[in-house]
Amino acid sequence: MSAHLRRPPEDMACMKLGVKSEAFHREGQTWVCTTGLPSDIIVQVGEMSFHLHKFPLLSKSGLLEQLIEQCSMEESSLCALKLHGVPGGAKAFELVTKFCYGVKIELTALNVVILRCAAEYLRMTEEYEQGNLIAQTEVFLNEVFGSWRDSIIALETCEEVQPYVEELHIVSRCIDSLATKACSDPKLFSRPMSGGSDIKKPTGTVSWNGIAAESKPQSPGENWWYEDTSFLSLPLYKRLIQAVESKGMRPESIAASLITYARKYLPLMNRLSSFNDANHANSGTNISDEDQRALLEEIVGLLPNKKGVTSSKFLLRLLRTAMILHASQSCRDNLEKRVGAQLEQAVLIDLLIPNMGYSVETLYDIDCIQRILDHFMLVNQPYPSSSPCIIEEGQLMTGTDPLTPITMVASLVDGYLAEVAPDVNLKLPKFQALAAVIPEYARPLDDGIYHAIDVFLKAHPWLTDAERELLCRLMNCNKLSLEASTHAAQNERLPLRVIVQVLFFEQLRLRTSISGWLFVDNLENSQNPGGNLGLPSKNDGSNQVDPAQVERAVGFDHEVRERVLELQKECSSMKKELQKLVKNKRSWSILPIRLGFRKKVDPCCPKESKASERMTPASCFSGQQNHVNGEVPHSPAKPQT
Repeated sequence: MSAHLRRPPEDMACMKLGVKSEAFHREGQTWVCTTGLPSDIIVQVGEMSFHLHKFPLLSKSGLLEQLIEQCSMEESSLCALKLHGVPGGAKAFELVTKFCYGVKIELTALNVVILRCAAEYLRMTEEYEQGNLIAQTEVFLNEVFGSWRDSIIALETCEEVQPYVEELHIVSRCIDSLATKACSDPKLFSRPMSGGSDIKKPTGTVSWNGIAAESKPQSPGENWWYEDTSFLSLPLYKRLIQAVESKGMRPESIAASLITYARKYLPLMNRLSSFNDANHANSGTNISDEDQRALLEEIVGLLPNKKGVTSSKFLLRLLRTAMILHASQSCRDNLEKRVGAQLEQAVLIDLLIPNMGYSVETLYDIDCIQRILDHFMLVNQPYPSSSPCIIEEGQLMTGTDPLTPITMVASLVDGYLAEVAPDVNLKLPKFQALAAVIPEYARPLDDGIYHAIDVFLKAHPWLTDAERELLCRLMNCNKLSLEASTHAAQNERLPLRVIVQVLFFEQLRLRTSISGWLFVDNLENSQNPGGNLGLPSKNDGSNQVDPAQVERAVGFDHEVRERVLELQKECSSMKKELQKLVKNKRSWSILPIRLGFRKKVDPCCPKESKASERMTPASCFSGQQNHVNGEVPHSPAKPQT
């Protein structure tokens, strides 16, 4: 990728040499000296011929002196030389010739590097004349290196005179100058040249009465140098990034500069995920796919390793572009590991990477997300956690754990599964493998995975009952919210065993809530015997009742009654459906136990009744597991009276 030279600024630094007026004119591909003396030497540089005189040339150039001496030994009266290897070609030799004749020329950031290399090639040292071209160009180069914008222009011209600039260490000196300025305050040197990053701001604004009020110029931000350096070719830009990194620049600034450079030369970076991108990899730019691939791989190698410095959005778009351009496997693996290390920062739309493989099975590249998720789990090792059998509704709705990275990724994966589930080509094992990577403790609620399972079942109606039950094992019915439990209880796509589990846990949760409410109510009544529902006693010296407390108590009582009625209706409906499916007497006898009902106990055995109504979390968990495995929890044998 070549350098992109821009129009130089009007106030670019310059240095004037020579005092004579123009003494040359061009005739086609020939430059002729107009001093009046016939030329005695012809120098051929590329396709251009220069009709000159020997003395001005050999008096300042060691190489021309040597070649003229060799030519004088020949019998020919006219000396003809060929200098096709002059750095900068005919354009540079034209300026060198004018310098030798003392004609006025101007050194600028655009030509000083080329003239310095040409002077070195022609050996125009102080040995032949004081203030020769090598010395003059060195003086001006030092002035150029003191300015940011002149240094940028000079560095861009280095591409034309390789490898001479490397031998003269001009590139390294220029890059070191730019790196030093990029790491320091831009107000200490000349202002940047690009309009977007120029720190020059309007110095006055017009107020409402027409009087201009001066305002202080705004200070440039850390991104002032991004746009200027984006015009450099990839090899020069890479060396500049390595230089600023060695000088201690913040990784965040380096990453931001790389993002600016990538978006400039990788047009696919500016698009959203699309299935048509693979067919338009080279649209909107004249850079070949090979150059874009090389550029992308270099940028990936330059990215800082610090976690969180580069956004996950940019990394995922780089990964998608790498797949379209068929970048190397090591490059894609690098990007996948970087994304996996900070997967909690990603958003769902960026994870929807189209499948670019030769054997396209699914619409989206699920294998790539699987590898990213596996790497995330390696970085964030799971810790053992035990969940209680019965979870309070308040804990389900609010969540007791903070949004840790694993919790955020769990929600992200659930959303991703719901997006890819409608794909009819998505196989059950691949869906299960991706969902099973997230440990159970990472999901405060299982509503997300339930939604993904429901979408998958809807898109794959041909699944067998065994496959449906296997799929539903990915979720914990005890961790569904009230809304999700209500939906699941009426979902015909779920296996019957799962629906029974949902109702069973909802009944246990409701019983626990009611018991807790009754316990608090009895406790308040025991501490405040003069009133009911926690109301203040009439004997405490105050006749006022707190309306808010009464409203809360009545509202909670009304909510509990509605929940009980709703659950009774659901249980009654489920009981009618189960009666149609049961064919033998034994299965009918165990249905009340599965639904959580108990046989009425004779009044003569109050101890037995109380023992049968108490249920510990351990026994509840055991009953849940037996029910999942198709076993019926055995009721304790009645003690003999």
